[in-house]
Amino acid sequence: MSDEKKTDAKGYWAATIRLTLTLLAIWFVVSYGAGILFRDFLDQFSIGGAPLGFWFAQQGSIYVFVALIFYYCFAMARLERKYGVED
Repeated sequence: MSDEKKTDAKGYWAATIRLTLTLLAIWFVVSYGAGILFRDFLDQFSIGGAPLGFWFAQQGSIYVFVALIFYYCFAMARLERKYGVED
């Protein structure tokens, strides 16, 4: 394997890990932060009659997780094209 290919592989994995950690941090903030830490503040607002903090703990974090899965697929396809590792 040439040095240029090794650099591309290292860049690809660095970008993949950075993307994964960023999305995990967003999921953590939404699920733990909105559902537990910021619940008192968010409970001032409501969605469908339920306090917003409760809604994030029960439903919102799941919706955000599903949206993050779709974004991950889109972003990984873009990274694979950029680094030439697509199938």
